[in-house]
Amino acid sequence: MTQQRIPRRLMAQAYGSSIVLMASYALWLYAMGEYRDLLIPTFTTLLLISALLMHMGQKLAAYLPRMILLCSVYAVVLGAFYYQPQVSPIWLGLPVIAAFLLLPLSAAITINIIAGPLWWLLPAVANSSPSNVVGYVTLTLLLALPRWEHARRQALLRATDPNDSDCNAYHIDTLKERLHSEYQRAEMLNKQLALLVLHLPQLDMAEEQFGQRTKTALLAVLCSEVHSRCRDHDVLGRTSNATFWLVLPDTSESGALLVRERLQRALSRCVLVETGQLEVRIAACIPARVESFERYLSRLEARGAAIAHA
Repeated sequence: MTQQRIPRRLMAQAYGSSIVLMASYALWLYAMGEYRDLLIPTFTTLLLISALLMHMGQKLAAYLPRMILLCSVYAVVLGAFYYQPQVSPIWLGLPVIAAFLLLPLSAAITINIIAGPLWWLLPAVANSSPSNVVGYVTLTLLLALPRWEHARRQALLRATDPNDSDCNAYHIDTLKERLHSEYQRAEMLNKQLALLVLHLPQLDMAEEQFGQRTKTALLAVLCSEVHSRCRDHDVLGRTSNATFWLVLPDTSESGALLVRERLQRALSRCVLVETGQLEVRIAACIPARVESFERYLSRLEARGAAIAHA
């Protein structure tokens, strides 16, 4: 299962709110004279500040601040149960909810299954009634079922809809089927086949800085320009978040290079308010005479990774 996408601004608000709550909890412990319990909330407050700064940065992986937030929640709840045995077991729901909000579905279920028996080793939880165990399991299932149903519906939609969910291009599965058909046709009829690999380096940055609307606008501009300057039987498909394949049947290598130059000029004239001039990296990849389809796919994927990290 892939990790769910949460809007960047919403995550920034979550980090900011967690800092306020954790700092307030530390101040409350200080006011109540619970100086022994101050260490964990104070330390996690500093960790959450660093998580917010990481989230605001552009060159760090998005999962790092999420893991810091999740570990902070577990640390505070564990500290509360350890130092204050009278704490209600209802607070076990806080790390369960945090895991399902911040982790992919499979990882959230795994960590809650592993952590479940460990919680009952704590004296404050071990003495609770059996209904708390039922409540813990029920909460885990209730949080898992909507995510599982959503993933199931997405898989069903992907199996029945050939188009990508974000733009006017084929989904990767449909694209590979069409490419395989064109590859076999070219081989049987001794026809030429060419393919262009297109990469949008601005896409990830646009989504992080400006949100889903700017990302959708970038994808729409790319697909519109490509479709308007290609033949009806040319096939455009999306293979990853920012990488596309343009299948060009009955096209030689020189013809593919001409199409690349035409697209490069047209796309460079596109300007968006948020990102400025559209930047697209395009590379041609021609199948060899005696090359198998699986080998050709491997070369295409390697070419896409190469221009993505260029």
